Amino acid sequence: MFNGTKWCRGCSRDVPLSGFALDRNRGDGLQPRCRECVAEYSAAHYRRRQAARGKVVREKVDVPSGHKLCRQCGEVKPHSEWHKNASASDGLSTRCKACRAIQGRAGHLKRSYGMTEADRDEMIAAQDGLCCICLKAPAIHVDHCHKTGRVRGVLCFNCNTAIGKLGDDPDAARRVVSYLEGHAWKPTIVAQGVYRQPS
Repeated sequence: MFNGTKWCRGCSRDVPLSGFALDRNRGDGLQPRCRECVAEYSAAHYRRRQAARGKVVREKVDVPSGHKLCRQCGEVKPHSEWHKNASASDGLSTRCKACRAIQGRAGHLKRSYGMTEADRDEMIAAQDGLCCICLKAPAIHVDHCHKTGRVRGVLCFNCNTAIGKLGDDPDAARRVVSYLEGHAWKPTIVAQGVYRQPS
């Protein structure tokens, strides 16, 4: 020890006494390595142990102030790219907004339809990427029977909405077809306020 410093056995430099942790078993009451060396040694030892167990070891990444590393995509992004999470130590979600959105869509498909994104993409490919009703617009919305839960196909927004507006009623859909073909239901006036339905 010299002038309030101590030589560190790890990094071979003189370090202020405050840079050493206490160790009552030592003559000077301080550990032989500075806090930085102990932390580095502990981290390296931890990584070796985890690797020996076959576990993935995450390397420490330097992140600038106002940014955070997303462990999902591995990108460092500004805090504006994260949702708030009051229970987290830094007040931010564990995944960035983009990763949460991707996982949210995948989770919705699994929960709602029991299918994966690969299953959906396979259906879209089988439909040549087009809505299986209008055969024009891109297929983006998974359609299912509200009674059985069975997935019927992938539709465009307009066709999916139209089926929903018709209440999934095949008879209503047949009347729409009849109407579009010019066979609209036209009541005949028999007397004032009295109509006769066509047979």
